[in-house]
Order: sequence, then structure tokens, then C-alpha cells
Amino acid sequence: MFVPTQRTEGISTSDIITRIVRDYDVYARRNLQRGYTAKELNVSFINEKKYRFQNQVDKMKEKVKNVEEKSKEFVYKVEEKSHDLIQKWEEKSREFIGNFLELFGPDGAWKQMFQERSGRMLQALSPRQSPTSSPTRERSPSPRSPSPTLPWVLNKPSPPLSPKGAASASISSMSEGDEDEK
Repeated sequence: MFVPTQRTEGISTSDIITRIVRDYDVYARRNLQRGYTAKELNVSFINEKKYRFQNQVDKMKEKVKNVEEKSKEFVYKVEEKSHDLIQKWEEKSREFIGNFLELFGPDGAWKQMFQERSGRMLQALSPRQSPTSSPTRERSPSPRSPSPTLPWVLNKPSPPLSPKGAASASISSMSEGDEDEK
């Protein structure tokens, strides 16, 4: 049978047939996914398996694409967190170094505390002589007990005779250096 139709500008039957043939695989795959059987679509056994395999490949591609997008988001979040952690670590390390220098630096609290304590120790070991303007009582030396002269009382270092003498000599030399600084 032949039915004549009027020609529509911009539409050709050969273009329509080409589109139908070209998109037939997509049509068959889509309908197989919807639940139609291969017999209903007049598709061969081999083509049915090919279409189902292509559907599975497309699903895997979609999953891989989703995983890739999620992994990119995860990596971006990790990068942000790592930058934040690095900045916090740098701030804390600067704070730690500053506190360390305040305590142990050249003018640190530790040096001041050490100087203060060594000064107290020196004062305890060698009290200062009384001023010359204050009245003093003179004792007559008894023939039995001559007055001992101790090196730390006179603030003059003497050659050490024993390890204890060496310690007292170094303490008296430290006291002379401390008095110069004050």
C-alpha cells in the first residue's frame, strides 16, 4: 500500500530511519532494563547478552564516577584540614620556642633565678664584713687560739687543698663576678 504524504520542510525520511537505526541499541538496552524480554523486543540471544553487559559496564562507570567525585571531595577536605593542622602546629611551635627562650634564653628567667640563688648561697657562705664606720670591739688574741683566716671571708681565692676547698674557691670567684654585674 502506498499513502502519499505532503513533504515537510527540514524533515526527511532517510534522517528519521537513520536516527531509528542509530538509536536502536539505546532503545533495546533501555527496554531490557525496564523488564521487557528479548523475545518481546525481537532481539537475538547474543545481542541481549551484549546489551546487558553494556548496561553493567555503564553502571560500573557510574559507580566509579561517583567514587571519584567523593574521593575528590574527601581529598579536598583532608587538604583543608591538613593546612589548618599545619598552621596550628606552626603557631604552637612558635609559642613553644618563645616560651623556651623566655625561660632558657640569654636573659631568661632561668639565668636570673640561678644568679639570684647563687647570690643567696654566697651570702650564706660568706657574710659581708661589717662597715668600717661601725664600732668594733677588739679582742685580745689569746695565746692558745689564734683567729682563723678563712678564704671566703676575705673574698680572696686561695689554692684549693681538697675538693671542698675547690668548690668554695669557685663560689667566691662567682660572687666577685656577680658583684660586677650589679
